[in-house]
Amino acid sequence: MKRKFTFIGAGSLDFTRDLVRDILTFEAFQDCEIMLMDINEKRLRYARQGVEKIISAGNYPAMVNATTDRRKALEGADGVLITILQGGVEVWRSDIEIPKKYGVDICVGDTRGPAGVFRFLRTAPVLLEIIRDVEDVCPDAIVLNYTNPMAMLVNYLQSKTTVNVTGLCHSVQGTAEILAGWMGILPEELSYTCAGINHQAFFLELKEHGRDVYPRLWEAIEREEVAGEEPVRIEMMRHLGYFPTESSGHNSEYSAWFRKRPDLIEKYCTHGTGWNPGEYAYILKEYLERENTWEKEYTDWLTGEDVDLKRGEEYASNIFNAIFGDGTPYFFNANLKNRNYITNIEQGVCVEVPVVATQKGIASVQQVTLPYHLSVMINNSAKIEELAVQAALEGDPQKVFHAILFDPLTSAVCSMEEIHSMVQEMLEKNADYLTYFRSLKI
Repeated sequence: MKRKFTFIGAGSLDFTRDLVRDILTFEAFQDCEIMLMDINEKRLRYARQGVEKIISAGNYPAMVNATTDRRKALEGADGVLITILQGGVEVWRSDIEIPKKYGVDICVGDTRGPAGVFRFLRTAPVLLEIIRDVEDVCPDAIVLNYTNPMAMLVNYLQSKTTVNVTGLCHSVQGTAEILAGWMGILPEELSYTCAGINHQAFFLELKEHGRDVYPRLWEAIEREEVAGEEPVRIEMMRHLGYFPTESSGHNSEYSAWFRKRPDLIEKYCTHGTGWNPGEYAYILKEYLERENTWEKEYTDWLTGEDVDLKRGEEYASNIFNAIFGDGTPYFFNANLKNRNYITNIEQGVCVEVPVVATQKGIASVQQVTLPYHLSVMINNSAKIEELAVQAALEGDPQKVFHAILFDPLTSAVCSMEEIHSMVQEMLEKNADYLTYFRSLKI
């Protein structure tokens, strides 16, 4: 049966290129239709050229189409992949620069804290519009969201629809590969249990052929070259006993320990991670620079001779193959509303847990109880995210304020009154995106 995969936000060129490559590695999908949709016509043209290059290099019988019409793109889709970015550079940079005025030094800002909350509030109504179109034209499609902030968006969508929507991130498998390298283990021979919330999960078990290899990791982090590579995460492991997902740059802003003073930023956040706490956040600096370089980089790839057709490490293609391809079960970590998947995390919040994809769908494979001290930290973050989700569901600016009021880094730096002023300023800056709110005054 010929399948159709629709990319919403296909102008995210690297994601689109890699995910299409992965899908076409499965025999069941090599004659599929790839439908690309984006509101940016220039990026959409480049995305189509990139897919055509992959199809040609693999001599696949697949076809590709592109459109700016979202409903048309979704018609008859079996799989939908969402990789959008809502809001231009000016409002996005305010996520970083307004908190900076109040002393909150944000590194990435796409997950939680002041920047993550407002990124979510801007994005939530757009993703809901996409899901409403899915409900109308392809209600049985498997929807995979890659857009951040993952946990808040998935929680919001799963509160508003019965569409099969799941959130995916590459931090778990990416970190596992790093750890395997540090310990001298082949990545495919490292098994693990990892659970928590998106970007703040922990490896509770690490095994090779059934044997615990955490002792080897403890030895590895004492090596100078390893210790310098991930200073924040290694410091967390030393004091918490378990290694977290996501990079040191991300993790430095999720807690109160690493970015509340200039000396701590200098010690943990300027060496070995590539995360520069200079005038702007690292990710903003990179994004602004990429605005001037992406076209040449992509054109160079288009005109180059070689195309790597080897499947990458992203989950999406394997999930589709398990559900409506050749049926091979696929184990991974997914973002779902907590239905006692983690016993000591608030029920109903979005958690990241081990699951399996089969022809019956996606299901949890084990119930996890976190070490109590980890549950304290993760519960705090999860409940803050739930507050932000409730703010979006109700259009309540007071809940936006409360979500940011209890953010660990923000509360370590600012007084309650300062946080109030900061959030009010951010609400006003985002007014054009928050028309679904009943008020923007707190």
